[in-house]
Order: sequence, then C-alpha cells, then structure tokens
Amino acid sequence: MSSGWEERLSELEEILKTYREKDIPYSRVLSSMCTSPHPLALKALNMFIETNLGDPGIFQGTRELEGRLMQMLGELLHNKSVAGYICSGGTEANIQGVRAARNIMRRKKGISEPNIVIPESAHFSFEKIGDILGVEIRRARLDEDYRVDTAHVESLVDSNTISVVGIAGTTELGQIDPIVELSRLVEEKDIELHVDAAFGGLVIPFMDEPYPFDFQLDGVSSITIDPHKMGMATIPSGGILFRDESYLHALEVETPYLTTKTQFTLTGTRPGTGVASAFAVLHTLGFEGMKEIVEKCLENTNLLVDEMRNLGFEPVIEPIMNVVSFETDKAERIKDELMKRKWVISTIRRPRAIRFVIMPHVTEEVIVNFLAEFRRVISSL
Repeated sequence: MSSGWEERLSELEEILKTYREKDIPYSRVLSSMCTSPHPLALKALNMFIETNLGDPGIFQGTRELEGRLMQMLGELLHNKSVAGYICSGGTEANIQGVRAARNIMRRKKGISEPNIVIPESAHFSFEKIGDILGVEIRRARLDEDYRVDTAHVESLVDSNTISVVGIAGTTELGQIDPIVELSRLVEEKDIELHVDAAFGGLVIPFMDEPYPFDFQLDGVSSITIDPHKMGMATIPSGGILFRDESYLHALEVETPYLTTKTQFTLTGTRPGTGVASAFAVLHTLGFEGMKEIVEKCLENTNLLVDEMRNLGFEPVIEPIMNVVSFETDKAERIKDELMKRKWVISTIRRPRAIRFVIMPHVTEEVIVNFLAEFRRVISSL
C-alpha cells in the first residue's frame, strides 16, 4: 500500500471513530433485545464476510452450513424435518410466516380477502404485514395476565381467517401466550398458527420449566426465532422456521438468471454472516452452554427486580423470562432523564411502566452502576 493510501486510511479511521463514539455502548443499554455478539460469532463473521446466500449455487458451502443450523434449531424446537432460513430479523420472519399462510390458504380454501388474528401485544411488524400483504389485522384482547384471550381470538376467526398468531415472549413484558390452547383452536378451524418467538425462542427451551410453544404442538405451522438476540449472533441473523418444506414451496418465485431455478426468501441478497455466526455460537456452546447463559440472565433479572422493589417499584407481572417492566406514572420522565445521562431504558403505554431487557451484556456490575444513577434520577423528580 502506498504512503498516500496509508494517510487516507488513517484519516478514514479517525472519521469512522468519531461517528462510532457517538453510539451508546451496550454496557449502558438495558432495553435492547440485541446484544454484543459472542467472540465466536465475530470470528465466523470475518470468515464469511463476502458470502451471499441470495445465490446459493455459488456459495454452496455456506448453504450447507445453513442446513446444519436449521437442523440444530429444528432439534431445539422439536422438529427434525423443519424447513427455513436465516433472514434479516423478526419483521421479515413474521412477514414470511403470514405470507406462506396466505398463499397456502388461498390455494386450499380459495380465500381472496384474508385476515389474521393477533394479540394486542403483538409486535409492530404486523402493522407492516397488513399493509404489505393486503391482509386484514384483527386484534384480540389480553387477559389480566397480559396473555391473549383465547375465547376472544375464537370469536374473531371467520371463514376468511388464514392464520392466528401467538407470541412466545412479548416485546413489552416477556409474556407467553397460551400457545397450547391456540394450537387446539387452529386445528379445529383448519387454519395456520404462526408463533412469534423472535426473543423467546432462544430463552424458553433453556428454562427449568419450558412452556410448550413450538412444533411439538401439532397446530404450529411456523415460528420466528432470532439468533441475533439471545443467540448472540451478529446482526442480521433472524430466522423463520416452518413445519415442512411445503411452506417454502408456497413462497417460491422463479429466478431464471441465478444458479438456482427458484428462490423462497423475501430479500434477494442475503449475507451468509448471520448463518455462520449463529452456527458458531450454537455449535460451540451447545444447548448446555446456552442454558447457562439464559440462567445467568434470569438470575440478573431477579437481582434487578429485588433492587427495584427495595426502591418501591413493582413489576407489572412477575417476569417469565429476562424481560421486566415496572409500573410508574413517571415512566417517560425517568426514561428521558436517564437518556440525558447516557443510560437507555424504554417505556410501555399500557400500563405506564419502565421496561428492561436483561441481555448477556447486562451483567451484575452493569446493574449496580445503573441503579446508582437510577437512584439519583428518581430523587430529583
């Protein structure tokens, strides 16, 4: 490299550093469902940085690796015949889950004006789904525990319903919908069931008493699961898994100028880094290693709950997993004051509360440091 390039590289590094330093580090973020990638994930990313699974005929090894990752996730979710792929994240996965259901039910029942029934607690990606896919969104109310009311779901289902959606780890509270009951309902109605387990999919299986939410339930047809959340893979590494390959066939379009005849993914260009990084973490740590990480996050969640209770804050619900919200009518003011001090939490609207996600980067030390600042904030309000 010439001396001129060395000078430009040095200048570039300073420019990039200036902008990167404006980002808030994860060590001061207690609201994100993403986390610092595991060192194993970073190693894998560098090896697969130029791969593009949009054309798997060229990147054959990367495609085979994705197949191995699907087998691992299928084993975790009780389905050795699982079909799916790594995508950009939960939004894309939810789109594809509903899109597959729409296409299958259109062919099966001739439904031309489809609707889906989702909980009021569903992720905002379903707003996009209604707009993009031309599907009516019907929202079912929640019960006193903030789980979807199955009876209300049933009342909203009609002859144009293609799918019901259940959440395994709601964004605001980490609650799990009654997926067992929803599974029975969709079997009775002969429609699809999509489970949004973008967060909970890599938490619930490692809990001491995991609630059934996956393919062990016959009614579940598709699952969103994001390795770039609790799987500590690099971003983007979301996931959409289907019960079998028929759902992928329902998504296929012809690709005459690529090395494969068809493509079932939503995006064309698709980096292999998400596949490699997710595989690296799951393969090396194994399910036992993942369980240890989840257990530590749950332990730190309980630590936060105890300390917050000592300060007079009660959780909206007892935490199911490593997501917890505390009721307060000062939620927005607390959040804003903390942001001024470069500490990031979030809020929810119903009920008014401050929300925390205790990811692997939220260590006991981070919690102690945060609480010291939190005490100063609430004493000033």
